[in-house]
Amino acid sequence: MHLTPSELIERLHHLGIAAETHEHPAVFTVAESRPVKDAIPGAHSKNLFLKDRKGRLFLVVAKDDTAIDLKRLHEAIGASGRLSFGSAELLRTTLGVEPGSVTPFAAVNDRAGDVTVILDAALARAERVNFHPLVNTMTTGVTPDELIAFLRSTGHEPQICPLPAPPAVCAAAATLPSS
Repeated sequence: MHLTPSELIERLHHLGIAAETHEHPAVFTVAESRPVKDAIPGAHSKNLFLKDRKGRLFLVVAKDDTAIDLKRLHEAIGASGRLSFGSAELLRTTLGVEPGSVTPFAAVNDRAGDVTVILDAALARAERVNFHPLVNTMTTGVTPDELIAFLRSTGHEPQICPLPAPPAVCAAAATLPSS
């Protein structure tokens, strides 16, 4: 069973994470979300649910204005061949969210640990980061350290990667220099 947004927020609080959540109209794209993002302080993201040619799954969490070259991203993150978007059904089954609501918080629903989380180094250095809490009608802000602690609590050790990235530059979160 997948968590609901309220169960996710409860879990964040249980972990000692001081999350701040804002409700807003549904947004489905980075461009469509601009007015919402302008009203909420902190860095914002775009989140890509991808799979490689061997079927390995990746959740790429990048700063919203980062250019992502899907033809080369596999080189940086250790994927097998070029990446493609995971289907809506695979997204629902694996992360328990709908298209337009992809978020690193959905790692909580990947109990099998099938998804590798790639976190943009620019987001990891931000003062505050904002993501949908499993639905696209709310935005929840946390610190990057809180996000990493949350991901670890779900069994997902994020790989920190400066995006766009040259080959072989991603690292485990534990090797990220302090900001």
